[in-house]
Amino acid sequence: MTFSLYDAVVPSNLQILRSVDALVDKAAAFCSEHGRAEADLIDARLAPDMLPFGYQVKSCAAHSIGGIEGVRAGTFSPDRSAWPTDFAGLHAILQTAVASLTAIDRAAFDTLVDSDTHFAFGETRMPFTGANFLLSFSQPNFYFHASIAYAILRAEGVKLGKRDFLGMPRMKA
Repeated sequence: MTFSLYDAVVPSNLQILRSVDALVDKAAAFCSEHGRAEADLIDARLAPDMLPFGYQVKSCAAHSIGGIEGVRAGTFSPDRSAWPTDFAGLHAILQTAVASLTAIDRAAFDTLVDSDTHFAFGETRMPFTGANFLLSFSQPNFYFHASIAYAILRAEGVKLGKRDFLGMPRMKA
C-alpha cells in the first residue's frame, strides 16, 4: 500500500475539523443550559497571554485548508483577521474548511510534495517543501489549536471527554 501526502493530511484534518465543529455545538448547548452568553466561551482563554477559543477554532481552518492553499500559492502567512464572535460564524468557518478539503483531488494534492513553500511572518521567512510545511509546521499547529479549543471548553466546565476530541475514527470497513 502506498501512503501519500493526501493520506497523511486530509483525512485527519477532516476528522478533527468535524470534531471541533461538534465542540462548538457542545459549547452552544452549555451556554444555553447555564444561561451564559456565547461570548463567555468564545472569548475564554486558558491563560491571559493565550488567544481565546474563537481564535483557536479559526486557526484549525487556517492550518488545514489554509495551509494547503499556502502550499499551492507558494507562501503561507498567519491569518490575522478577526475570528467570529458567535457560534454560527465558527460553524461556518469549520464547515467551509470541511467542504474545501472534501473537494480536494487526491492526485493533484500529491503533486504538492516538493513544491517550494515559504512561511512568511513579518521579517521571518522559512523555506519548506510542500510536504515538510504541511507535516512539520501546519499539521502540528492544527492539532495544537484543536487541543487548546478542547482544553478551553473543559476549563470552562463543558462536559467533554477524549471521544469528543477524537471525533469519528476511520475504522476498517
